[in-house]
Amino acid sequence: MSRLELHAEGEARFFDALRRGSEFFMGKGNVRAAMEKVTRLLEELEIPYAVVGAMALNEAGYERFTQDVDLLLTREGLERFRQRWLGRGYTEKFEGSRGMRDTENGVSIDVVIAGEFPGDGKPKPVAFPDPAVEARRGERVRVLPLERLIELKLASGISAPHRLRDLADVLEVIRARALPADFESRLDESVRAKFRELWLAAQTGDQE
Repeated sequence: MSRLELHAEGEARFFDALRRGSEFFMGKGNVRAAMEKVTRLLEELEIPYAVVGAMALNEAGYERFTQDVDLLLTREGLERFRQRWLGRGYTEKFEGSRGMRDTENGVSIDVVIAGEFPGDGKPKPVAFPDPAVEARRGERVRVLPLERLIELKLASGISAPHRLRDLADVLEVIRARALPADFESRLDESVRAKFRELWLAAQTGDQE
């Protein structure tokens, strides 16, 4: 095979990613179905939650594809869900994992716990909030306010070198929402300098 030819497996992955991305942004596909299913079950059990991660970024105005669903729960809420639904359409990702897998849709459900810390997991001024207090209810789903979501991503990216994607997400949200510079006053003081840095970077467009 010529080195200029594309391997069949690589080409298949390329088109599969395009298909899944197209379905995601059209509001279809297994990731969307998994999110709607798990949030409906949480609502039925009256378990406080918030959708976080890439799905929440889409609600915030920055379109980003994801292959899993990220949820914020309390420890008690996670345990109640596990007791009711593990073995009934959901399995542990591995033994002892807080994450689960939706076996119907083939999608991972990743869980972060209220009171724990983003990024490196070490104590810091910004922690995952209680969804019963901070989550905002829309017509179909609960999400965190934009300032809380941005705080978490900044705290994560600042403390963990492998989480630079979180800082890039904030940069793109600033652009997508045209956030003003004084938005930083709504954030915890510990992350304001990084927000300011990213805000300045967002004011410079790519050269075409």
